[in-house]
Amino acid sequence: MNLKPRDLKDAVLNLSQFTLYHQPQVTSEGKIVGTEALLRWNHPRRGLVMPGDFIPMAEGNGMIVVIGDWVLQMACAQLAVWAENPHLAHLSIAVNVSARQFCELNFVQSVTEIVQQYDIAPGKLKIELTESQLTANVNEIIGKMNELKKLGITFSLDDFGTGYSSLAFLKRLPLDQVKIDKSFVMDLLDDPNDAAIAGTIMTLASSLGLEAIAEGVETKEQMEFLQNLGCHMFQGYLFSPPQPVEVFESYALAAGQNMLQDLFASPPHVTGN
Repeated sequence: MNLKPRDLKDAVLNLSQFTLYHQPQVTSEGKIVGTEALLRWNHPRRGLVMPGDFIPMAEGNGMIVVIGDWVLQMACAQLAVWAENPHLAHLSIAVNVSARQFCELNFVQSVTEIVQQYDIAPGKLKIELTESQLTANVNEIIGKMNELKKLGITFSLDDFGTGYSSLAFLKRLPLDQVKIDKSFVMDLLDDPNDAAIAGTIMTLASSLGLEAIAEGVETKEQMEFLQNLGCHMFQGYLFSPPQPVEVFESYALAAGQNMLQDLFASPPHVTGN
Protein backbone atom coordinates (compact mmCIF):
# COMPACT_ATOMS: atom_id res chain seq x y z
CA MET A 1 0.00 0.00 0.00
CA ASN A 2 1.47 3.32 -1.12
CA LEU A 3 0.88 5.60 1.86
CA LYS A 4 2.26 9.11 1.92
CA PRO A 5 4.20 10.51 4.90
CA ARG A 6 1.91 13.54 4.77
CA ASP A 7 -1.12 11.31 5.40
CA LEU A 8 0.52 9.85 8.49
CA LYS A 9 1.58 13.28 9.73
CA ASP A 10 -2.00 14.54 9.38
CA ALA A 11 -3.30 11.50 11.27
CA VAL A 12 -0.81 12.01 14.09
CA LEU A 13 -1.82 15.66 14.51
CA ASN A 14 -5.15 14.73 16.12
CA LEU A 15 -4.94 10.90 16.37
CA SER A 16 -8.68 10.53 15.77
CA GLN A 17 -8.06 8.29 12.76
CA PHE A 18 -6.46 5.61 14.93
CA THR A 19 -8.33 2.95 16.82
CA LEU A 20 -7.54 -0.17 18.85
CA TYR A 21 -8.86 -3.61 18.04
CA HIS A 22 -8.82 -6.32 20.71
CA GLN A 23 -8.02 -10.01 20.30
CA PRO A 24 -8.82 -12.23 23.31
CA GLN A 25 -6.26 -14.27 25.20
CA VAL A 26 -7.81 -17.48 26.48
CA THR A 27 -6.79 -20.09 29.04
CA SER A 28 -7.01 -23.83 28.48
CA GLU A 29 -10.06 -23.74 30.79
CA GLY A 30 -11.82 -21.46 28.32
CA LYS A 31 -11.64 -18.23 30.29
CA ILE A 32 -10.83 -14.94 28.55
CA VAL A 33 -8.23 -13.33 30.80
CA GLY A 34 -7.04 -10.47 28.63
CA THR A 35 -6.58 -9.01 25.20
CA GLU A 36 -3.86 -7.82 22.92
CA ALA A 37 -4.61 -4.29 21.74
CA LEU A 38 -3.82 -4.03 18.04
CA LEU A 39 -3.53 -0.69 16.29
CA ARG A 40 -5.56 0.15 13.20
CA TRP A 41 -5.62 3.31 11.09
CA ASN A 42 -8.98 4.40 9.69
CA HIS A 43 -7.59 6.18 6.66
CA PRO A 44 -10.12 8.67 5.21
CA ARG A 45 -9.61 7.36 1.66
CA ARG A 46 -8.05 3.92 1.97
CA GLY A 47 -10.20 2.57 4.78
CA LEU A 48 -8.80 0.34 7.50
CA VAL A 49 -5.00 0.20 7.26
CA MET A 50 -3.09 -2.55 9.05
CA PRO A 51 -0.05 -1.63 11.19
CA GLY A 52 2.41 -3.41 8.92
CA ASP A 53 1.59 -0.84 6.24
CA PHE A 54 2.39 2.26 8.31
CA ILE A 55 4.37 1.36 11.45
CA PRO A 56 7.72 1.11 9.57
CA MET A 57 7.15 4.62 8.24
CA ALA A 58 6.21 5.86 11.72
CA GLU A 59 9.34 4.29 13.20
CA GLY A 60 11.49 5.86 10.51
CA ASN A 61 10.25 9.41 11.04
CA GLY A 62 9.80 9.25 14.81
CA MET A 63 6.01 9.50 14.80
CA ILE A 64 5.88 6.08 16.45
CA VAL A 65 6.55 7.75 19.80
CA VAL A 66 3.41 9.89 19.60
CA ILE A 67 1.35 6.98 18.29
CA GLY A 68 2.74 4.64 20.94
CA ASP A 69 1.91 7.07 23.74
CA TRP A 70 -1.64 7.30 22.40
CA VAL A 71 -1.92 3.50 22.40
CA LEU A 72 -0.84 3.38 26.05
CA GLN A 73 -3.32 6.14 26.91
CA MET A 74 -6.21 4.34 25.20
CA ALA A 75 -5.32 0.97 26.71
CA CYS A 76 -5.22 2.39 30.23
CA ALA A 77 -8.44 4.33 29.63
CA GLN A 78 -10.08 1.07 28.56
CA LEU A 79 -8.79 -0.74 31.63
CA ALA A 80 -10.32 2.00 33.77
CA VAL A 81 -13.69 1.46 32.07
CA TRP A 82 -13.51 -2.30 32.51
CA ALA A 83 -12.57 -1.91 36.17
CA GLU A 84 -16.11 -0.60 36.74
CA ASN A 85 -17.70 -3.71 35.22
CA PRO A 86 -17.57 -6.79 37.48
CA HIS A 87 -17.69 -9.08 34.43
CA LEU A 88 -14.73 -7.40 32.71
CA ALA A 89 -12.65 -6.08 35.60
CA HIS A 90 -10.34 -9.11 35.57
CA LEU A 91 -9.12 -8.43 32.02
CA SER A 92 -5.59 -7.29 31.21
CA ILE A 93 -4.42 -5.53 28.05
CA ALA A 94 -1.15 -6.21 26.24
CA VAL A 95 0.29 -3.42 24.11
CA ASN A 96 3.16 -3.54 21.66
CA VAL A 97 5.89 -1.00 22.35
CA SER A 98 8.54 -0.23 19.74
CA ALA A 99 12.23 -0.07 20.57
CA ARG A 100 12.30 3.60 19.65
CA GLN A 101 9.47 4.44 22.05
CA PHE A 102 10.85 2.25 24.83
CA CYS A 103 14.26 3.93 24.60
CA GLU A 104 12.83 7.44 24.93
CA LEU A 105 14.38 9.15 27.97
CA ASN A 106 11.03 9.82 29.62
CA PHE A 107 9.35 6.49 28.78
CA VAL A 108 9.22 5.19 32.35
CA GLN A 109 7.90 8.51 33.63
CA SER A 110 5.32 8.63 30.85
CA VAL A 111 3.98 5.15 31.60
CA THR A 112 3.92 5.90 35.32
CA GLU A 113 1.92 9.08 34.77
CA ILE A 114 -0.56 7.38 32.45
CA VAL A 115 -1.16 4.54 34.92
CA GLN A 116 -1.68 7.06 37.73
CA GLN A 117 -3.90 9.28 35.58
CA TYR A 118 -6.38 6.46 34.97
CA ASP A 119 -5.91 4.93 38.42
CA ILE A 120 -5.62 1.40 37.09
CA ALA A 121 -4.03 -1.66 38.64
CA PRO A 122 -0.56 -1.64 37.01
CA GLY A 123 -0.53 -5.41 36.75
CA LYS A 124 -3.37 -5.23 34.22
CA LEU A 125 -1.06 -3.50 31.72
CA LYS A 126 1.32 -5.78 29.85
CA ILE A 127 4.06 -4.39 27.63
CA GLU A 128 5.08 -6.57 24.69
CA LEU A 129 8.62 -6.26 23.39
CA THR A 130 10.01 -8.17 20.43
CA GLU A 131 13.07 -10.36 20.72
CA SER A 132 14.91 -8.44 17.99
CA GLN A 133 14.55 -5.04 19.67
CA LEU A 134 16.26 -6.25 22.84
CA THR A 135 19.63 -6.79 21.20
CA ALA A 136 20.69 -3.12 21.37
CA ASN A 137 21.08 -0.99 24.51
CA VAL A 138 20.55 -4.10 26.60
CA ASN A 139 21.51 -2.62 29.96
CA GLU A 140 19.33 0.45 29.38
CA ILE A 141 16.35 -1.69 28.42
CA ILE A 142 16.74 -4.02 31.38
CA GLY A 143 17.04 -1.02 33.70
CA LYS A 144 13.79 0.45 32.40
CA MET A 145 12.05 -2.91 32.60
CA ASN A 146 13.07 -3.24 36.23
CA GLU A 147 11.78 0.25 37.03
CA LEU A 148 8.41 -0.54 35.47
CA LYS A 149 8.30 -3.94 37.15
CA LYS A 150 8.58 -2.17 40.50
CA LEU A 151 5.48 -0.22 39.53
CA GLY A 152 3.69 -3.50 38.79
CA ILE A 153 3.79 -3.50 34.98
CA THR A 154 4.26 -6.93 33.40
CA PHE A 155 6.29 -7.85 30.32
CA SER A 156 5.83 -10.29 27.48
CA LEU A 157 8.45 -11.25 24.91
CA ASP A 158 6.71 -11.26 21.53
CA ASP A 159 7.71 -13.35 18.50
CA PHE A 160 9.76 -15.60 20.76
CA GLY A 161 11.93 -18.06 18.89
CA THR A 162 12.35 -15.92 15.78
CA GLY A 163 15.48 -14.15 17.08
CA TYR A 164 18.81 -15.36 18.37
CA SER A 165 18.58 -14.80 22.10
CA SER A 166 20.69 -17.06 24.26
CA LEU A 167 19.46 -18.63 27.45
CA ALA A 168 21.95 -16.53 29.40
CA PHE A 169 20.52 -13.37 27.84
CA LEU A 170 16.91 -14.36 28.47
CA LYS A 171 17.70 -15.06 32.12
CA ARG A 172 18.68 -11.41 32.52
CA LEU A 173 15.34 -10.09 31.32
CA PRO A 174 12.65 -9.43 33.95
CA LEU A 175 9.94 -11.08 31.86
CA ASP A 176 6.60 -12.53 32.91
CA GLN A 177 5.57 -14.19 29.67
CA VAL A 178 6.85 -15.41 26.32
CA LYS A 179 4.74 -15.70 23.18
CA ILE A 180 5.25 -18.66 20.87
CA ASP A 181 5.33 -17.07 17.44
CA LYS A 182 2.52 -17.95 15.05
CA SER A 183 5.07 -19.03 12.43
CA PHE A 184 5.76 -22.10 14.59
CA VAL A 185 2.11 -22.71 15.48
CA MET A 186 0.89 -22.63 11.88
CA ASP A 187 2.45 -25.91 10.76
CA LEU A 188 3.29 -27.67 14.01
CA LEU A 189 0.87 -30.51 13.23
CA ASP A 190 2.67 -31.29 9.98
CA ASP A 191 6.21 -30.05 10.51
CA PRO A 192 8.25 -31.94 13.14
CA ASN A 193 10.72 -29.06 13.30
CA ASP A 194 8.02 -26.54 14.25
CA ALA A 195 6.63 -28.98 16.80
CA ALA A 196 10.10 -29.46 18.27
CA ILE A 197 10.71 -25.71 18.45
CA ALA A 198 7.36 -25.14 20.18
CA GLY A 199 8.20 -27.87 22.67
CA THR A 200 11.64 -26.39 23.31
CA ILE A 201 10.13 -22.96 23.91
CA MET A 202 7.70 -24.45 26.41
CA THR A 203 10.53 -26.22 28.24
CA LEU A 204 12.60 -23.05 28.27
CA ALA A 205 9.71 -20.93 29.53
CA SER A 206 9.02 -23.42 32.28
CA SER A 207 12.68 -23.51 33.35
CA LEU A 208 12.69 -19.71 33.62
CA GLY A 209 9.39 -19.59 35.51
CA LEU A 210 7.62 -17.79 32.68
CA GLU A 211 4.08 -18.12 31.40
CA ALA A 212 3.83 -19.11 27.74
CA ILE A 213 1.12 -18.07 25.32
CA ALA A 214 0.75 -19.41 21.79
CA GLU A 215 -0.38 -16.93 19.15
CA GLY A 216 -1.90 -17.65 15.78
CA VAL A 217 -3.95 -20.62 17.03
CA GLU A 218 -6.55 -21.35 14.36
CA THR A 219 -7.74 -24.91 14.97
CA LYS A 220 -8.80 -27.08 17.89
CA GLU A 221 -6.13 -29.59 16.87
CA GLN A 222 -3.40 -26.97 17.22
CA MET A 223 -4.70 -25.99 20.63
CA GLU A 224 -4.83 -29.59 21.84
CA PHE A 225 -1.31 -30.27 20.54
CA LEU A 226 -0.01 -27.20 22.38
CA GLN A 227 -1.84 -28.24 25.54
CA ASN A 228 -0.03 -31.56 25.40
CA LEU A 229 3.24 -29.61 25.29
CA GLY A 230 2.22 -27.80 28.47
CA CYS A 231 0.89 -24.56 26.99
CA HIS A 232 -2.18 -23.20 28.76
CA MET A 233 -2.70 -19.77 27.18
CA PHE A 234 -3.80 -19.12 23.62
CA GLN A 235 -4.58 -16.35 21.16
CA GLY A 236 -5.82 -16.63 17.60
CA TYR A 237 -8.66 -16.87 15.13
CA LEU A 238 -9.89 -20.10 16.71
CA PHE A 239 -11.42 -17.85 19.35
CA SER A 240 -11.83 -14.52 17.59
CA PRO A 241 -10.15 -12.18 15.13
CA PRO A 242 -9.16 -8.75 16.42
CA GLN A 243 -12.38 -6.78 16.90
CA PRO A 244 -13.45 -3.23 17.82
CA VAL A 245 -13.77 -2.91 21.57
CA GLU A 246 -17.58 -2.93 21.55
CA VAL A 247 -17.63 -6.21 19.62
CA PHE A 248 -14.98 -7.72 21.88
CA GLU A 249 -16.91 -6.75 25.01
CA SER A 250 -20.10 -8.36 23.72
CA TYR A 251 -18.14 -11.46 22.80
CA ALA A 252 -16.43 -11.66 26.20
CA LEU A 253 -19.69 -11.17 28.09
CA ALA A 254 -21.47 -13.80 26.00
CA ALA A 255 -18.60 -16.29 26.40
CA GLY A 256 -18.82 -16.18 30.18
CA GLN A 257 -16.50 -18.39 32.18
CA ASN A 258 -15.99 -21.16 29.62
CA MET A 259 -16.05 -20.24 25.97
CA LEU A 260 -14.70 -23.67 25.00
CA GLN A 261 -17.92 -25.49 25.81
CA ASP A 262 -19.52 -24.50 22.51
CA LEU A 263 -16.24 -24.45 20.62
CA PHE A 264 -15.35 -28.02 21.53
CA ALA A 265 -18.87 -29.41 21.61
CA SER A 266 -19.27 -32.52 19.54
CA PRO A 267 -21.59 -32.17 16.54
CA PRO A 268 -24.98 -33.80 16.99
CA HIS A 269 -25.17 -37.43 15.96
CA VAL A 270 -27.52 -37.88 13.01
CA THR A 271 -29.06 -41.23 12.13
CA GLY A 272 -31.10 -42.26 9.13
CA ASN A 273 -31.69 -40.23 5.99
